[in-house]
Amino acid sequence: MTGFLLLAFVFLVAGVLAVPIATRLGLGSVLGYLIAGIAISPLLAALHVDVVSLQHFAEFGVVMMLFLVGLELEPKLLWQMRNRLLGLGGLQVVVTALLVMAAALVMGQGWSIALAIGLVLSLSSTAIVLQTLGEKGLMKSDGGQGSFSVLLFQDIAVIPMLALIPLLALPELLEATHAVAAHGAEGGDHSAGPLFIETLEGWQRALVTLGAVAAVILAGNYLTSPIFRFIAAAKLRELFVATALTIVIGIALLMTFVGLSPALGTFIAGVVLANSEYRHELESDIEPFKGLLLGLFFMTVGAGINFGLLFGSFGTVLGLTIGLIALKVAVLYALGVIFKIGGGDRWLFALGLAQAGEFGFVLLSFTVANGVIPAAVSDQLLLVVALSMLLTPVLFILYDRIIAKKYSEIQDREADHIDEKGVAIIAGHGRFGGIVNRILRSAGHSTVVLDHSSAQLDMIRKFGFQAFFGDATRPDLLHSAGIDEAKLIVIAIDDREKITQLVHYVHSNHPHVHIVARARDRDHVYEIYAAGCRDIIRETFDGGVRTGRSALEALGMHPFDAEKLVKDFEAADRKALQELAEVYDPDIPAAENEAYVARAREMMEAQEAEMKKGRIGFGIRSERGWMPPVGRPARLGAARDADADDAA
Repeated sequence: MTGFLLLAFVFLVAGVLAVPIATRLGLGSVLGYLIAGIAISPLLAALHVDVVSLQHFAEFGVVMMLFLVGLELEPKLLWQMRNRLLGLGGLQVVVTALLVMAAALVMGQGWSIALAIGLVLSLSSTAIVLQTLGEKGLMKSDGGQGSFSVLLFQDIAVIPMLALIPLLALPELLEATHAVAAHGAEGGDHSAGPLFIETLEGWQRALVTLGAVAAVILAGNYLTSPIFRFIAAAKLRELFVATALTIVIGIALLMTFVGLSPALGTFIAGVVLANSEYRHELESDIEPFKGLLLGLFFMTVGAGINFGLLFGSFGTVLGLTIGLIALKVAVLYALGVIFKIGGGDRWLFALGLAQAGEFGFVLLSFTVANGVIPAAVSDQLLLVVALSMLLTPVLFILYDRIIAKKYSEIQDREADHIDEKGVAIIAGHGRFGGIVNRILRSAGHSTVVLDHSSAQLDMIRKFGFQAFFGDATRPDLLHSAGIDEAKLIVIAIDDREKITQLVHYVHSNHPHVHIVARARDRDHVYEIYAAGCRDIIRETFDGGVRTGRSALEALGMHPFDAEKLVKDFEAADRKALQELAEVYDPDIPAAENEAYVARAREMMEAQEAEMKKGRIGFGIRSERGWMPPVGRPARLGAARDADADDAA
């Protein structure tokens, strides 16, 4: 008991200390866990901990992760992915396996050993890649979706690999393996007997496998809802958690029993349950266990590195690792071109999947047990797998800090020649500026749109909008866009510093132009205000106000009263912004500026008291604020509401 508690304490302390530091340094949680595992490896060796067995237990985190991924997908969406799943994923596995096999043949390995090595190293790390993509918010990107398709195919491909590898056995290696096994049995090492599936004929195995998959699908569709309704009757949170774990563990056990990948089985179950009313409950129950087990798995990878062997053949192992990463990057980049994955996303796709995967540990042990790969070669390949996984977070950092920055800020395209003039200039045509542009054009005003995203402009031009490529902060482009004759400029770009810079330039050099600027947050409002803009739109403020109004109506307030209250709130808040700008200091964080905090609290208390006093009783929709403009009929719905109020 003491040993178990000590081991748990060591892993928890290592993770709690290393991960926040790594995250703060921008290295990501995965690299933090790997470094934590390396740091505690001497202590684990001194305690005689079987890291490999612990790693097999922690791999259940991958199973849980794929279950949660499946919950995010619907069967229809999975069907839409079939081309990438089979084409992109299939080509990646086949081409990578053949190229690695060719390299192994050149290095003097036999064809059967070379093929097994190719199959093992063609896989990538589902755990590291999906975890990192999720943390960075890149899962929905084109590169993220391509990566997911390949990883899903690889998890499926493990099944035929497990069937093929025993056929590659070498007689001399197989005899040595049997001799070791027999010696272990004489010493009292009683391993479990063969799986039930291994005692069946081929056609019987196929039927059992299909039956297991069908059982998962049928149980997911017809049994989970009644089970959860029964559990809900007890009104105990812990029973929901226990039931969720039972479902995942039971499916994994069933898949293992029939010789399938547990990760694949739980993924199928997740897809089946994607439309269940208990989907969110399952997600919230499984998520903490998934996170802890994945963290433990990454630490075991770091702790499992054989540093004696690594330092003894460091040049060879490092060369093989870099060679593998370079080869996989080349294959993945080429496939990205073929399947039309965009420039920056193509690099994300290629660098993200360039490592070997956690299934490599399983397959390498399987190859040695079946006499396919010599133990000495397997030991070196285990180091290559671990080292490539250790380098993966570094590749993501390379993408973030160099490649992504290049594709977002430096685009291989000259600014367009602007041959139009308009009463208004729209700087930025994204989710914010696009709405403004449509409103102005629908009112009959001519606009000139500038945007610095090639992809964005190519997209909006397909819908018939005229736009020009260029950086709106460049004075020459503003001049070409007609800033001298324009009456209005709407600054809707994403970059906070560029917004402030553009406001300052236009206010100083073109004072006749009215500036409407987008502000990212309250502090940004003060910066733009100081730069000279007085018409400032906080990008989330109006949405928050409308949400507050809907919340008041949902709580029983009459729509007229709700509208009046939020209008009063909005007016008071705008007035407060102007007064608080007097005490705001950009060199001091707002929470540490005592004068700002004191004035803000004073104004908020006064505002709440004033609004509570000014609340009126339930009104009727025929009051002035609900009446349509003179000469125009009321909307049908509004007229019907007024009639209903009058009748009441």
